Amino acid sequence: MPDTAINTNDHTAPKIYNDEGARKAYLCAAQSAAIAIQDAVDNMRQINAISNTIIGVAMAQQLENSINADAAERIINNARKMSSDAAADFEAVSRNAANLLKDFPSGQ
Repeated sequence: MPDTAINTNDHTAPKIYNDEGARKAYLCAAQSAAIAIQDAVDNMRQINAISNTIIGVAMAQQLENSINADAAERIINNARKMSSDAAADFEAVSRNAANLLKDFPSGQ
């Protein structure tokens, strides 16, 4: 029975790799895609930590009357946008990685 590679959840039949070299190339590409996704998750986690810190500092400064409400609102909105952008980046990396593997040549 030939080795098969797992595709994304698009419910298509998995590609069959009869050539050992093609199978190894696919596995290397899959590992690289997984690392890219893991890096995107780490980035999103770090951006969210920074964003939460920014929001906390802005709220604390607003409570101390160091900054006015409009300035605090701008800071908080920018921090939330940072988090949203990081999530969008994660989604783009994940889609690109899935497409790379889905369209990877089978070596047939």
